[in-house]
Amino acid sequence: MSNIYIAGIAMTVFGRHLERSVDALASEALNGALEDAGCGTDAIGAVFYSGITNGALQGQLSIPGQVVCSKIGIDGVPVFNVENACASGSTAVHLAVRHIESGACDVALALGAEKMNVADKAKSFALFEAGWDVSRVDENFETLAKLGEGIEPPPGSESDRPYSRFMKIYAALCRHHMKTYGTTQRQIAAVSSKNHLHSTYNPYSQFRQPFTIDEVLAAPPITYPITLPMCAPISDGAAAAILCNEEGLRRIGADRNRCIRVAASVIRSFTNRRLDEPEKNIGRLAANQAYEQAGLGPEDMHVAEVHDASAMGEIIQAENLGLAPLGEGGPAAERGDFTLGGRVPINTSGGLESKGHPLGATGIGQLYELVTQLRGEAGARQVPAARHAIQENGGGLQGVEEAALAVHILSRD
Repeated sequence: MSNIYIAGIAMTVFGRHLERSVDALASEALNGALEDAGCGTDAIGAVFYSGITNGALQGQLSIPGQVVCSKIGIDGVPVFNVENACASGSTAVHLAVRHIESGACDVALALGAEKMNVADKAKSFALFEAGWDVSRVDENFETLAKLGEGIEPPPGSESDRPYSRFMKIYAALCRHHMKTYGTTQRQIAAVSSKNHLHSTYNPYSQFRQPFTIDEVLAAPPITYPITLPMCAPISDGAAAAILCNEEGLRRIGADRNRCIRVAASVIRSFTNRRLDEPEKNIGRLAANQAYEQAGLGPEDMHVAEVHDASAMGEIIQAENLGLAPLGEGGPAAERGDFTLGGRVPINTSGGLESKGHPLGATGIGQLYELVTQLRGEAGARQVPAARHAIQENGGGLQGVEEAALAVHILSRD
């Protein structure tokens, strides 16, 4: 990797911002990132805008980034609109890194903003139905739902309320992991309990209520083994990152002590692998590629943020990132390995389950947490002496895995 740095980064509180527009949220994140970097909008050479809901929920089907930028003080520079499902924000960062490496500019902005809470909740849930091949919806669902066969859901473990069908798929993936490796519902609940605990220390988190493992298990069911606290909510919010090369850092006069180096930036797409080929999992391939780029390994990571749209996602991705052996993510979570004070804390922000999941802003929000950790500015959730951090952010479904997945490794030089 070239020497590309995150010089400024900021996020809004994720949550239900019923009275705020997507432009207002984007403006808050941008201004926070500019203040953090110590520069103005005139320093920005290109913008990579990540927003999935602008078209479906606000009617801005085209040029959402240009429209938002026109309202928050940015004009005259190239604006690229990025859509990669839930991995859109991380993809915007990846493209900003590559744009700078190409020599096209020395300072670039990655900005993600979403306004997902609208009066018609069905519209928000429908967004998730677009995250796979819409010409084969029923076939996709039947194929993926079969992954959970072999474990019979207990009576009363299925909600009668409408939820995205993706939750049934997450549950099927959970049950497949359970029958393959012996993972238990209690271990999945341990992940959720841990993340809700971490969120109590994060002022940007949508939810800041702790849950014990038993409270997670006793919560309203979604579909076995998933209960309500194990799931990411519908969220509004924005996050922004200002990336620079060495010349850009000098030009804006950045405080080098607070600049965090992007040691690796990887985006991969799905492969037509079989489910019994975990070594070919998109997350594992992306992580190995990122470790090679950074010249580091999983043993060097001090803190991680991973995509936990459901709590099971953290177990699967911890294994893919090499933070636990295959099949050992559940026991590691139950032991406290991924809790603050544990072997390698994961989702110190509270994760998507607690911090929130405003799709296009999610990946940049994860990187905000890791930058804060590497700067030593995370307060009560600080991981001591953290120098290297890893992020994983997936989006959509294709075959038996994510359609797109990003991994970034950040290092404090």
